[in-house]
Order: sequence, then C-alpha cells, then structure tokens
Amino acid sequence: MKTALICGISGQDGAYLAELLLKKGYSVCGTSRDAQMSSFQNLSRLGIREQVKLESMILTDFRSVLQVLTKVKPDEIYNLAAQSSVGLSFNQPVETLESIATGTLNLLEAIRFTGADIKLYNAGSSECFGNTGELAADENTPFRPRSPYAVAKSAAFWEVANYREAYGLFACSGILFNHESPLRPERFVTQKIITTACRIAQGSAEKLYLGEISVRRDWGWAPEYVEAMYKMLQHDEPDDYVIATGKTSALQDFVAEAFTCVGLNWEDYVETDQTLYRPTDIAVGRANPAKAQEKLGWQAQYKLPDVVRMMVEARQKGF
Repeated sequence: MKTALICGISGQDGAYLAELLLKKGYSVCGTSRDAQMSSFQNLSRLGIREQVKLESMILTDFRSVLQVLTKVKPDEIYNLAAQSSVGLSFNQPVETLESIATGTLNLLEAIRFTGADIKLYNAGSSECFGNTGELAADENTPFRPRSPYAVAKSAAFWEVANYREAYGLFACSGILFNHESPLRPERFVTQKIITTACRIAQGSAEKLYLGEISVRRDWGWAPEYVEAMYKMLQHDEPDDYVIATGKTSALQDFVAEAFTCVGLNWEDYVETDQTLYRPTDIAVGRANPAKAQEKLGWQAQYKLPDVVRMMVEARQKGF
C-alpha cells in the first residue's frame, strides 16, 4: 500500500484528491496548521473524514515539515497548501509569498535532506502566465505574473524545476487553469455567482455585485484535475504539465449560464461594483493542454456549461 501525504487536504483539490487516492487503495495522510482544531468540512462532505489520517504541519517551519515527513514516511507528497486566493494576495502579499514559495522550498529541502525516495507534486498556477492574449499557453510559455499570488507561484515553480535538475528529485508542477466544484468557498467569484443566483431564484431580492465580467478564463471541473495530479506522479519521468480544458470563456458567460440554469435572465440581477476590481488583472487566460493528453493520457471531459450546471445542481440539493 502506498502512502500519500496531502498538504492542504482541507481545500477543494485536497479533498477530491484524497477521495481519489483512497479509491486507489492508498493510505492517505493530510496536513493542516492545526489538525486538532480544523473542521475538515470538505472531507466530511465527501464522506471520507474518518478514512484519512491527519497531522499538524506548518509549511513555513522546516522543522515541522521534517518531523511530519519522518513520521508519515510518504511515497508521494501533494503540495496543495498555502494561501490560494489571487484577490486576497494583494492584501496579504507577505503571507502569500511565504506560504507558497517558502513552503514549497521546505518540502523540497526536506525530501533532499532525508534522502527518501519521495515523489512530489507541486500545485502551480495559470496565473503565472499573466495575459496570454490569443496565444494558448503551454509548458514553454514565459511567465508574466500580475499578482503577488502569481509571483509566489512562479517562484515555487522554479524551485521545483531547480531541485529536479540539481538533485534528481522526482518533482512535478501542474500548471492548472481555473477549476471549480461545489467545494469552492464563496469568496471565489464562481461560487459567489452560483450561490447568489440560487438564492435569487428562491425569492431573494438581492443583486449580484461583480467586478470586471469581460475577463476570460479556461474553467474546468476540479475532480477531473486531481486525476491529472495523480497521473503526473505515476509517469516514468518527472515533468511539468499545463492542465486545462483548452476552451476559454468570459466570466459573463459563466454568469449567464448560472442564471439560465435557474430560469432567470442574468442582466436583470447583476450590477458592476468597481470596488471589486483588482489593482492588476488578467484579461485573457488561454491554454494548450496537448502535452498532458499526449504524455499522461489526460483530457478534460467537462467544459464550462457542464461545470456551472453541476455546481448549481449541487447547491440546489444542499451539498
């Protein structure tokens, strides 16, 4: 039986990944800053809370990381932890950089220090590319980060590449484009759209206030994306991969689809709030996931309309 250590198991991706690995017969251990106090609500929602071992670990504390690796002795580590909001990173740039860049470096250094045969998956981000324009970004596209979050993710990406080349570590980064699910917290705009549309459909008199809705992104289904993470660590050679659907849509399309799903016209309920604009934002995010399909046999099955419909249905069922 393989043992997987999932850093950030309480988040959307961590919970779905834990579910996937348990089905594959793994022993799964997850970490949180304080495992005794964390609710691990997403694990409970998926019905797997009792099947997962939990440890307290602070990624920015090397001693803490080393202790957990020594105790758990994982075969695979999935680094999904740290501050995950682009918007919040403008308000918390230091915490964002430390939790992402220093946290990733501590994992890499702990693996190197112990000499253990551990494979590492690192959660990269499409935010590193910045504006792609009409160019579909692939693994060779230069990074042009436009937020503290993207700067931190770019640093972590190059740390992984450096340790792979310098020390021969089996370390991969998945450059994931936007991926959603019912487990998204409401501070993410996609879940905000879904929950507000559903409340309005149930009789709420509120309006949905959004920032720039012309931004374009590639949106996929999170449970599919964790399969790509798993596949990267099963491949013969460590490498980095863009994970996306290959289809880019405007945020306005996401909004329209959500309101259509609940039988409403979005234009009657949505208003612009300029206080929600970011200091710098990405106008267009476009992806070319061909390498993942060729090397890993992974391809997204669900596109934006499917994602929105499944999120609305889950909300209506009270999931």
